[in-house]
Amino acid sequence: MTAARRVLPAVLIAPVALAGLFLSLPLVGLLLRAPWGRLLAVVADDAVRAALLLSVQCSLAAAALCLVFGLPLATWLAAGGGRLRVAVRVLVTLPMVLPPVVAGVALLLAYGRNGIVGAPLDDWLGIALPFRIGAVIVAETYVALPFFVLTVEGGLRALDGRYADAAATLGAGPWRVFRTVTLPMIAPSLRAGLLVAWARALGEFGATITFAGSLAGVTRTLPLAVYAALDRGPEAAIALSLLLVLVSIGVLVLLRKQWWPGR
Repeated sequence: MTAARRVLPAVLIAPVALAGLFLSLPLVGLLLRAPWGRLLAVVADDAVRAALLLSVQCSLAAAALCLVFGLPLATWLAAGGGRLRVAVRVLVTLPMVLPPVVAGVALLLAYGRNGIVGAPLDDWLGIALPFRIGAVIVAETYVALPFFVLTVEGGLRALDGRYADAAATLGAGPWRVFRTVTLPMIAPSLRAGLLVAWARALGEFGATITFAGSLAGVTRTLPLAVYAALDRGPEAAIALSLLLVLVSIGVLVLLRKQWWPGR
């Protein structure tokens, strides 16, 4: 093992260097081409601020929905096995591997005006989701929910069940055990799941533009504003891209304890 440790880094040093270069060059390109002198002016633009505010509002709403629906789902998935749970886990994971545009088309067919659920909602209640702020939240929740569920499920599966058993032995009911024992013990996983889900919702593009459109001041989130800015010129798109990169780095910094427990 000692010899392998000495040889392995030397063998892998070239691929590691190339991989690091491959991953860092796009960021270097952004930094070199950034309009630093006009950065604040670009970010202070009314349309940019509207897109940023909409992105924050919708992504926070999506993260809240991930918590409301994802926590019970993750708890149920972690509670056992069986074919039904396998099938549900596949459904949960599917949005992670679907092309975002396909996810947007699927959402249109389900919740659009002529969709399976959307048509009755429109006919009976007059509720139309597509191309409204509600569509942005639905699209972001759809793509972010798997990240929350799988993160929390992992925390629940790693939980030592003896503490819950001890609480039950002392007379605590299932809800009290879940509330006072399980939730505090999986708090790091909950925080990580919410952060990752929020970041995924904040950066969502494909499903949002397909299901909600890119209407300025209505459904145009920050990623959509980056895409729209490319038509006017690269400077605004680069500045907005840097803003999203900074947000992503902030999320990774907040999650550092998940990777380096001692820090």
